[in-house]
Amino acid sequence: MGEGGGWAAMRERRLAEPGAAEAYEAARLAFELGRSVRELRERRGWSQTQLATASGMTQSAVARFEAGGTVPTLVVLERLATALEVSLKVGFEPATPPRSKAAGWSGSWGEADGGGEAGQVGGGTGP
Repeated sequence: MGEGGGWAAMRERRLAEPGAAEAYEAARLAFELGRSVRELRERRGWSQTQLATASGMTQSAVARFEAGGTVPTLVVLERLATALEVSLKVGFEPATPPRSKAAGWSGSWGEADGGGEAGQVGGGTGP
């Protein structure tokens, strides 16, 4: 591989480019969401066509989603959750906890703002 340093070096150079880390994270998230939906669908014994029908999507859209080929909107996630009879939770968690509780961290986002589970933005599949 000569002066390039191999795959690891090339990967590090590419991830250092502007916007690359964000794009990589979006692709990782899309892949993980797709994998989760595929696992839920398979546990139900459904085909992609059956999930598509139940969620108001096309089979090809379900296939792309499960392969991590699209970053879904919240509306699509809600439709899939409803079809699969699961609740959708979208939340925020601290990347690293603050240094101490004295710095204002109560240990739960829900406690700090007066409601919900820790880190939860929206509960269930309703509005």
